[in-house]
Amino acid sequence: MKVLIGCEFSGVVRRAFRDKGHDAYSCDLLPAEDQSPYHLQCDVMDILREHWSLAIFHPPCTFLCNSGARWWRGRQMEQRHALAFVELLLSAPIPRIALENPEGCISTRIRKPSQVIHPWEYGHGEQKKTCLWLKNLPLLQPTRLVAGREQRVWKMGESKSRSRERARTYTGVASAMAQQWGAGPDF
Repeated sequence: MKVLIGCEFSGVVRRAFRDKGHDAYSCDLLPAEDQSPYHLQCDVMDILREHWSLAIFHPPCTFLCNSGARWWRGRQMEQRHALAFVELLLSAPIPRIALENPEGCISTRIRKPSQVIHPWEYGHGEQKKTCLWLKNLPLLQPTRLVAGREQRVWKMGESKSRSRERARTYTGVASAMAQQWGAGPDF
């Protein structure tokens, strides 16, 4: 299956799909952290029509998520652009799409998420409410419930790498996506 992981620089989701034998590529304006040859450093909009079977998008949440709402005042233009980007990704000519983002204005301005997941459902002892908007994909099923749930991401201190770390997909979630959504059109 040809898989596009859009707006991903970490390679976490790309590696999960490649480990399952898929022809998966990540794409971001930033270079890949792992310097992978399977990373396309470009605007995801430039490659949406390349006959992908599945796309998983992680658009920047700066002007979309509730945790950044206090910064939205006077940034309506940026938020409109962010929402327009999300709409373009969701309407891409790709048969199966998942779009991931924290709780925020996508839910009220575009549509409610198909599903809300947490890392603790996929083997990580942390809370981080993550919304999924799905097109022709089944709901992601939990793979390993974990106790000891803390809010590490929310409590993360200020640093140069904070936004990158907050945006990183958990490996357990990525593995579940590859296992469940990489199974094919019949699921």
